[in-house]
Amino acid sequence: MSAPLEGIRVIDFTRVLAGPHCTKTLLDLGATVTKIEPPSGDIGRVSMPHIGDMSLYYVQQNAGKRNVSLDLNFPEARAIMIDMCRDADVIVENFRPGTLNRFGLGYEQVRAINPSVIYASLSGYGQATSWRNRPAFAPTVQAESGLTDIVQNHFGDALTEVRNDACSHADMYTGLHGVIGVLAALAHRARTGEGQHVDVSMAATMLSVNERAGAQLSEIDTEGEPIILSAPDSHIFDLPDGRRLTIAGSPIYTPMFKRYCTMMRRNDLLSDPRFGTALLRRQHLAELLAEVRAWILGFDDLEQLQTQVSEGGLAIGVVRSTNEFAQSEWVREWGALVDIDDRSGGTTRMPGAPWHFSESELPLPGRPAFQGEHNAEVLSERKVDAGFIRELQERGILLSRHNPAQSID
Repeated sequence: MSAPLEGIRVIDFTRVLAGPHCTKTLLDLGATVTKIEPPSGDIGRVSMPHIGDMSLYYVQQNAGKRNVSLDLNFPEARAIMIDMCRDADVIVENFRPGTLNRFGLGYEQVRAINPSVIYASLSGYGQATSWRNRPAFAPTVQAESGLTDIVQNHFGDALTEVRNDACSHADMYTGLHGVIGVLAALAHRARTGEGQHVDVSMAATMLSVNERAGAQLSEIDTEGEPIILSAPDSHIFDLPDGRRLTIAGSPIYTPMFKRYCTMMRRNDLLSDPRFGTALLRRQHLAELLAEVRAWILGFDDLEQLQTQVSEGGLAIGVVRSTNEFAQSEWVREWGALVDIDDRSGGTTRMPGAPWHFSESELPLPGRPAFQGEHNAEVLSERKVDAGFIRELQERGILLSRHNPAQSID
């Protein structure tokens, strides 16, 4: 069995997160990915923590990619890259729009020598909008596109200060939507022989993954009922042993409130005047949650609790840290974590593939490359003379670094 994308050659001009996550996902599906790093290096290499000279943040998004580091300000380097692009299947970049055009490596320039290429550009606001040149990082795009507002309104006074979400959703989702675009373009090419440009916007991605957007845009007054299906409004409850759990669904939402009453076998609450409407349940939320909390504390066994919760058509989840989840039986059964060579004589744990295929075998995890580690190997494959490779290295056009402290200007 072969991997789904075996034989697909990807040139990766990306850095930090959205682009690297896109190309790492293509690699996990079997593509061969060659990462191109500028002399200053991918800034992700300086992110903490490190094992030896290797950043674990960098490892997570780049393990398994071959690495070439060259200075595109030199015509010799540009000539090498143009040659590499001649037979690439996919090119992915996440610079500001137009950046690679200055080096003769923009889409139209590459298309002239490789008409069947799939060229994906990931940016904050797209390649041709009035906001195209605005700097875009996950926190700023999340602020602009509505996510930060949702977080503030959802948690309200529970937050001691106004702050951003802890995760870079805009980067990760955009990387995955980049993968979707590339796969769709590859399917189109298989059918027609045509390559194309895939323009992926972080801001558009954040709108598309916002399951609240349709309800929010309608501005319909729901008279206190939570919008959508209320699962994101689930509450957290403390257990006697110090653990916490959540029950999926807000008891404010009328259909869910009825399920809560069934689950707790408390039909008397249905006629309680404090809880007669969604607005009243909001007004008396502390009292309603106290009823749920008291019921939960009556259980000594989580399995018994889950059984009764399931009778009401709901589900519970224990609040765990990533490390606690990593110790679960499920993680072992799925193979959700893999050991990656840390390049210091040991291994480090990283997330594994989120798919199991019945007719395909995914590649084994690769190891993270030092900057420029595969310069000679890749260029030799391109029939570049060994003497010329040495000359490029001596002139600083090809670079190779192991110390992350030296990688960022």
